[in-house]
Amino acid sequence: MQNFSLMILCAGFGTRMLDLTHRIPKPLLKINKTTLLSNTITFFKKLGCDEILINTHYLHKEIENYIKKNYDKAFVKLIYEPTILGTGGGIKNIFNYTDKTKIITTNSDIYWKKNNVSEVLLFVKNLEDVNYCKILLSPDESFIGLKKEVGDFSLSKNVITRWKKSERKLFFSGLQIVSSNIFKKNKNKFSMNEVWDELILQKKLKGEIMQSKIFHIGDKKSFLEV
Repeated sequence: MQNFSLMILCAGFGTRMLDLTHRIPKPLLKINKTTLLSNTITFFKKLGCDEILINTHYLHKEIENYIKKNYDKAFVKLIYEPTILGTGGGIKNIFNYTDKTKIITTNSDIYWKKNNVSEVLLFVKNLEDVNYCKILLSPDESFIGLKKEVGDFSLSKNVITRWKKSERKLFFSGLQIVSSNIFKKNKNKFSMNEVWDELILQKKLKGEIMQSKIFHIGDKKSFLEV
């Protein structure tokens, strides 16, 4: 295992959770007596993560109080976004709070389990070899929870393209390795999809497929079924 920094994206409103997130931010919803946020922190700490960075916006005080109560501030850093920067802008901004030029990022609504450990370890192992961005993908049959009718991506020789009809459905697992050099200096608020599309055009977006089941707690239905 090697040390690495992890960003957990927690700035969203969690609107697909409906009434569950009126007073509680989605990362603090509990599954099997633990919050989604603690599940992620515990999972990656065991893999060697030595720095956690969390961006916040909606109900940020609740997340701040939870972190203060349960974690050392030297290990977990909170970055409040007064205005939501989007997935891309949020990740770009996080590099202002770490000395790392390459980090792992994960969505906060993935419920990680022991069966994911070996494949995530392999993915993280080659962190320093990633020049731009590398995404961990999940095939349709292993991706449990909220998902679209169409796939997110296709993969050939570790190079990612956008999914096309009749191709194997691959979904974004929520986990990626990001290098700071992929972001434009004059843009601060944007979606990570914009960055991915630019990298796809240059054939620079890389990927790997995981076979273990992954649980995407993306809406109220998937939360109640997990």
